[in-house]
Amino acid sequence: MKSVFRFFILLRHWNLTRITAVVILAAPLNSRAQASTEPDRATDRSARSALRPDSTAQQKRRLRWLVGGSALGYGAIYTGLSTAWYTGERVPLHWFNDLPEWQQLDKCGHFWGAFQESRGAVDMLRWAGLSEQKAIWYGSFVGFVVQSPIELLDGQDPNYGASATDLAANFLGSTALLVQQLAWHDVRIMPKWSFHLTDYAQQRPNVLGRTAPERWLKDYNGQTYWLCTDVGAFLKPGNRWPRWLQPAVGYGGEDMVYNDDGTNAAAGLRPYRQFYLSLDVDLRRIPTRSALLKKVFYTLSIFHLPAPALEYNGRTGFGFHGLYF
Repeated sequence: MKSVFRFFILLRHWNLTRITAVVILAAPLNSRAQASTEPDRATDRSARSALRPDSTAQQKRRLRWLVGGSALGYGAIYTGLSTAWYTGERVPLHWFNDLPEWQQLDKCGHFWGAFQESRGAVDMLRWAGLSEQKAIWYGSFVGFVVQSPIELLDGQDPNYGASATDLAANFLGSTALLVQQLAWHDVRIMPKWSFHLTDYAQQRPNVLGRTAPERWLKDYNGQTYWLCTDVGAFLKPGNRWPRWLQPAVGYGGEDMVYNDDGTNAAAGLRPYRQFYLSLDVDLRRIPTRSALLKKVFYTLSIFHLPAPALEYNGRTGFGFHGLYF
């Protein structure tokens, strides 16, 4: 029972964002996003063929399983959170402005999670046989719908409060996916996440994490959020740019043991922002005949792989990392 309670604590801290994104993205069996290095038109034809349902009956079965399974799974998680974590005093719904906290890295997490959850939902609806427009419009706001109810629970907790900026970040993440799908029927600019262990967690392990998995979830000092661009998709068909190689810009922060700058300053800390320029490998663009590898690559495509990176921050200026995580 203790392990179950601990699981819901981690879910609460992460607001379902990263965990749900991984679960949803692991589900699609076929995806338009599993593109090859062939020109766009050939990729689109093969994707449509892979996504075409075998029959109307099969389409209905897939859709029933998809909607029913997702509703039951999310309902169980939401109920578990409300009963295992939110067990104390309940107060009327109130709002809390947490925008100044953690150098806004938590907002990046909300954006990233909503985008990736929506991406997985769109591709699953395609797999289930919905029309292209319905899959895009219904699926694109799944991230917003999945994450936003947590604000209701937070808003009734005296120690927290509903966050309008969390809701805004959720909405922007889903909208960013919608715009790309409507424009290109694909993802050409992909938000990604990476992490490295830091020493800051040792100063406040109850908040930043004691074990490595807890630090992945809680230590914003080690988190970096990226935007990776599929350059080849913007060039003329037949170009020689390798579709798997993509430039990436990243954002992070350090010197954060407490959530706000004032408390950090009182402890002798000076939180600062970090900006990165790097390269990324888009696993979706690596050709393979293995259905299993396609699923693995699709799921792992939410993470930025270690690569050389140029960093700029306001404290030390420019710096170079031979391999940045």
